[in-house]
Amino acid sequence: MEKDYAYPPAIDSEKELEELLSRPDAGVIETLSRLDGDMILLGVGGKMGPTLARMAKRAFAAAGVPKRVIGVSRFSEPGVRERLENYGVETIAGDLLDRDFLGQLPEAKNVIFMAGRKFGSTGQEWLTWAMNVYLPGLAGQRFRHSRIAAFSTGNVYPLVAPASGGSVESDVPAPIGEYAQSCLGRERMFQYFSELYKTPGVLLRLNYAVEMRYGVLMDIAKKVYEQTPIPLAMGFVNLIWQGDANRIALRSLSLCETPFRPLNIAGPDIISVRWLAQRFAEKFGKTPLFQGEESETALLNNPAQAVGLFGAPSASVERMIGWAAQWILSKGPMYDKPTHYEQRDGKF
Repeated sequence: MEKDYAYPPAIDSEKELEELLSRPDAGVIETLSRLDGDMILLGVGGKMGPTLARMAKRAFAAAGVPKRVIGVSRFSEPGVRERLENYGVETIAGDLLDRDFLGQLPEAKNVIFMAGRKFGSTGQEWLTWAMNVYLPGLAGQRFRHSRIAAFSTGNVYPLVAPASGGSVESDVPAPIGEYAQSCLGRERMFQYFSELYKTPGVLLRLNYAVEMRYGVLMDIAKKVYEQTPIPLAMGFVNLIWQGDANRIALRSLSLCETPFRPLNIAGPDIISVRWLAQRFAEKFGKTPLFQGEESETALLNNPAQAVGLFGAPSASVERMIGWAAQWILSKGPMYDKPTHYEQRDGKF
């Protein structure tokens, strides 16, 4: 059941969106109040990093705990660094693949590892493996005295039947394609250095986070609105509000253990792509165009463990659909970064 977060019926601006995405709940505030040491986020400049860092800063402030939150990235996207600093997040710019740069970063007891590479992997597989495997090895050594929450992906799992309820953490990984294989490599590197140095950690297998500027939900909404055919081969998906994903990521620092434990982050519902398109079609007064038919399997996570630990997500699928439709109709800004959720061959 959706929690009461005093959510608005519509999100009218990026400012309001980012406030909602970075709003900590009582659980996050309580968890961070108990953590010793500062926090550093490696790869903070991506799509989730800025709101996650801001949420951490807000939670420390609400708990009355004066802790540093440090964000590290190349900051190639204009304005991201300045926005973080306005939130009170300290920033350090540099290349995390540079061992010397990594070695000079300040100590922090709590590490959120967000660095990685997905899109553009095909044709530059070497860079994907460097970012997704070599860098976690470097980070596992550098921050061996910390606790680490490392973002991974549900792509490490095989495609499964929707009736299965989705892959669970104890399932044997079976990644499809080099991107997913490199993500399993990321996990194995962290687990290796966890065993070697007794570093506690958690692997966050996420799919799929949604906000109004990008995500699977927005991909489908945009296709319906623009009358673009919607592929149905990957006919079912998991969705979770990015604010909820941020909360789970921060609270997962209380779960760190040796070796790193996996934790699925996803919405509890397995959702039909066809149904989502039809819901948007109703809101837009359009007829959805479909391409192909649903396959018997899809990439699906079962988040029962996280739900049992932290409760149900705060934003329901219906609420996110309403927000997304309004955002599209009001011409809200969007990133030109399609998720390619429909890919079944693992090529990104």
